[in-house]
Amino acid sequence: DCWCIVQIALVTLGAMSQAIHIEQVEKAFQKQPTIFQGVRRVLTKKGKKTKSHYYKNVGLGFKTPKEAIEGGYIDKKCPFTGNISIRGRILQGVVKSTKMKRTIVIRRDYLHYVKKYNRFEKRHKNMSVHCSPCFRINEGDVVTVGQCRPLSKTVTFNVLRIERAAAKQAVGSKKQFKGF
Repeated sequence: DCWCIVQIALVTLGAMSQAIHIEQVEKAFQKQPTIFQGVRRVLTKKGKKTKSHYYKNVGLGFKTPKEAIEGGYIDKKCPFTGNISIRGRILQGVVKSTKMKRTIVIRRDYLHYVKKYNRFEKRHKNMSVHCSPCFRINEGDVVTVGQCRPLSKTVTFNVLRIERAAAKQAVGSKKQFKGF
């Protein structure tokens, strides 16, 4: 019974199911606002079925990941496929936690000068950063992040590039002070 209902829904949607093959796991239908998914396609020739997926180059020398170009996800907060522009600061940090959905915590280490002792002390800050599904990130990886508009109360940065950590360094390097 359920299979018949799903099949009827796919037949009625027609062009929507052919345009992009994306898993719909959310309550609301996930789609890109820049892609028309209606029945009538004005610019394409008859008989041609194209997979339309919007992606862009964020600029600043960052390449668009292959996963974002091929498309297999919908993320409106992704800088490559969503409506987000990168402007402002570009920072680096080590991935500390990947437990949140599409958000990671990075650790940024720095040195603070203490005038009284004429020395530097080690300090760090944790930042919550939005991570697009086109990246497969593990703890210990070094990521480059770019500033964007506020995405939530604490998130104002987006992952732009990953540098994989070696397997030996990833173990036990959560709180280790690292300079870039």
